Amino acid sequence: MKLLAKWLLSASALLALAHLYSGVELQSFSAALLAALVIGLFNIFLRPLLILLTLPVTVLSLGLFLFVINALLFWAAATVLDGFQVRDFAAALLGSLLYSIFSLVIDSALERLFPQH
Repeated sequence: MKLLAKWLLSASALLALAHLYSGVELQSFSAALLAALVIGLFNIFLRPLLILLTLPVTVLSLGLFLFVINALLFWAAATVLDGFQVRDFAAALLGSLLYSIFSLVIDSALERLFPQH
């Protein structure tokens, strides 16, 4: 139940982001659902590998390179999907930052609604 709620709220966050920021465009709620799924899968499978491969750069930049990795994954999701567009890398950087903030709020709310025993 928690996973379904997180998926729906993440899609809603993407829709809100598209309405608040012109660099990110979504065609429909179904496109937002698919985009949230693809972003989540990229974060599960690709992000750890990219972090491992870029560890020296991440350490030298004091972790700031993680913003670049997040932006690249956000942009990559928009590249593979039809109803989800990101204008350029700067839009991907700002969009991924805002989406991360929305995700933190969602995760915090869900932890209060579905406490782990």
